[in-house]
Amino acid sequence: MASETAGLTLANILYEKKGAIAYVTVNRPKVLNALNTPTWSDLRKAFEDAREDAAVRGVILTGAGDKAFIAGADISELAQAAAFDAQQSSRFGQQVLDLIENLGKPVVAAVNGFALGGGCETAMACTIRLAVDSARFGQPEVALGLLPGGGGTQRLPRLVGKARALQLILSGEMIGAQEAYRIGLVNEIVPAAELISRAEAILHKIASNSPIAVKFSLEAVNRGMETSQGEGLLLEASYFGLCAATEDKKEGTTAFLEKRAAQFRGR
Repeated sequence: MASETAGLTLANILYEKKGAIAYVTVNRPKVLNALNTPTWSDLRKAFEDAREDAAVRGVILTGAGDKAFIAGADISELAQAAAFDAQQSSRFGQQVLDLIENLGKPVVAAVNGFALGGGCETAMACTIRLAVDSARFGQPEVALGLLPGGGGTQRLPRLVGKARALQLILSGEMIGAQEAYRIGLVNEIVPAAELISRAEAILHKIASNSPIAVKFSLEAVNRGMETSQGEGLLLEASYFGLCAATEDKKEGTTAFLEKRAAQFRGR
């Protein structure tokens, strides 16, 4: 069943907004929410909408059903891909995940089951990862004669370190939520009944802060990870200066001194 929100019709994604939160749910439970090209396209449309809607302050990304977040790529589609098609498919998926990572707003992955291959890569592109205890993570592409093509070879080492990332990528083995938490792949393990409410609580806490400061903090961390610490510090200082010129900074500091709650307007 297609999801329709403000003129946006998506065949493979459920997309809705409640207050300041947008909810994106991959809705292909019969194939464990596997990612095919149309689903990647729907993800891009949903996140572009969330990015452009000023009322949206954060996004929760999850999978339909109780078995899988995203179990990986659609293997039947992948099996038919020639070299050029596979490269183009990889680049398209990477671009969608770059959009998620650099949305300018926090994205919480609510991992409710299998997060394998492209599913693990999608979770890694999110700002924060919450998982139920039964969640399973892995990059099993080598067992298909491939390697991770949605950013797995780049984001996983940055999150958990080179040695742990290589062990997961080269073995193709799955790990449970507890191990994912131990190595830093997951932020928190949450009871299944509380998964979405915990994601909402995190986003509500973030939304109480200046949206400009949140956006620039995300950019400073993401861009700083791609450069040297010295260059990252220069970047940090420039964003610090930009924040200092905003109405939000004036409101935030004034509210602190007046011992009252700040009323941020995002400007």
